[in-house]
Amino acid sequence: MMDKGIVFGNNILDVVVIAWFAAQAYKVISTLFVEKRLALHRFLETGGMPSSHSSTVSALATSVAIVYGPSSALFAITAIFAVIVIHDAAGIRQAAGNQARKLNRLEATLHKLFEEQFKDERLKELLGHTKIEVLVGIIVGIAVAFIFRFHLVQ
Repeated sequence: MMDKGIVFGNNILDVVVIAWFAAQAYKVISTLFVEKRLALHRFLETGGMPSSHSSTVSALATSVAIVYGPSSALFAITAIFAVIVIHDAAGIRQAAGNQARKLNRLEATLHKLFEEQFKDERLKELLGHTKIEVLVGIIVGIAVAFIFRFHLVQ
């Protein structure tokens, strides 16, 4: 059986946290190289490449498959959970981000037309993910689980 992990004594949670961290760290590092600025806030933000939601749930489902087998009830539960989260990240949250973008443009247009000061608070636009961001997140999650397989099956 598994030795005690670092996160709540659970090896699977260890791997899931590593997958989340890898996805979020990439966002900070890519901003540093592409925009030549250190944006540590990206570490805790949603949206962008890769999807940390997808990497996290993919690492969870893959880790459960490695430890308990793909025919286990626990894998079935985590796989369905992963599908729901991934669909939400790519679909519903992406649509919410698009709506926020349109509302922000509408607010700017109304401000110009009526020269009235609206509340100076923009809606967050980067909420969801494109299909490629989700796909890369899934790949990151699965890869992390297999890379840390030794930690899961000690």
